[in-house]
Amino acid sequence: MNNYHVCISGDNEILFRSEEDYIRAFNTLAIAVAETGSHLNADSIMSTHMHICVRTDNILSLIRRFWKSYTRYFNSRYGRKGSLGSRPYIVEIAGFNHWLTAICYVLRNAVHHGVAPTPFAYRHSSANAIFRKETGKSDVTGNLPLKSYYKYLPKGTACPSGYIMDSSGLIKRESVLDLADIEHMFGTPRSFLFYMNRLSGEEWRREQEKDNNSSAPVSLDMIERNASFQNLSEMLNHEYGRSNYKVLTDIELCSLVDKEILPLRGKRSIYELSVHEKLELLKQICTKTHIPESRVCRCLAM
Repeated sequence: MNNYHVCISGDNEILFRSEEDYIRAFNTLAIAVAETGSHLNADSIMSTHMHICVRTDNILSLIRRFWKSYTRYFNSRYGRKGSLGSRPYIVEIAGFNHWLTAICYVLRNAVHHGVAPTPFAYRHSSANAIFRKETGKSDVTGNLPLKSYYKYLPKGTACPSGYIMDSSGLIKRESVLDLADIEHMFGTPRSFLFYMNRLSGEEWRREQEKDNNSSAPVSLDMIERNASFQNLSEMLNHEYGRSNYKVLTDIELCSLVDKEILPLRGKRSIYELSVHEKLELLKQICTKTHIPESRVCRCLAM
């Protein structure tokens, strides 16, 4: 099997507007992983894009199965038509240290985008599934009865054997990830914590030189090449915790639009709004929330 990093970006629109969307996205990915006999090593699902580190012989089949199913769900839910997001950015990664670096960057993705102060403070990634017991993370969610799984899966799809859902309907990442392989790569829980808190820099590049191959070093710039919502200096600055984590999140912004504003206008989703209505809403939301115009534009798919 080969190692791949995959990034799917929403370009000018948000791909995951609600908690239900995040849950459906990971569940759909988990099913595609099982159907293609692949091994998931890391994932991070952001509102505007997502990253996957996966070991597989069927990368195109895996991405096609996953994204086609999620697009069908998203379009049906929001009354939207057509393809969703940009063409997936897929990079094959060779070498132990190159692969470890890619996994670390994906696990720390929320930190780089300034939405969480540590990788463990972000729910929609696999960071909290690794060395779960050793890092003191207890399971407080509980499990969903098997007979209720179908509610959170694509229609006509069975949950793969061994997968367990929590009470929110999310397939638990620890039942999907190849934890034995990932934890072996990090070696110990202390080593894992070190990598999760380590700053970007030349040391990462020097470690990758030990692989003695011709591959370009994995870097934050390479990982984020398909998701240019922030520049590199901003993302590096976020590593130092210089972010305001109290601002309205994209989920909260989309909830404000989808559940409060649109119903008052008799609209089912933003995709029913005219250009004029979107411009009017853009001005209204920016004035009310003081959120940067670029973020509101993505929420309104402008």
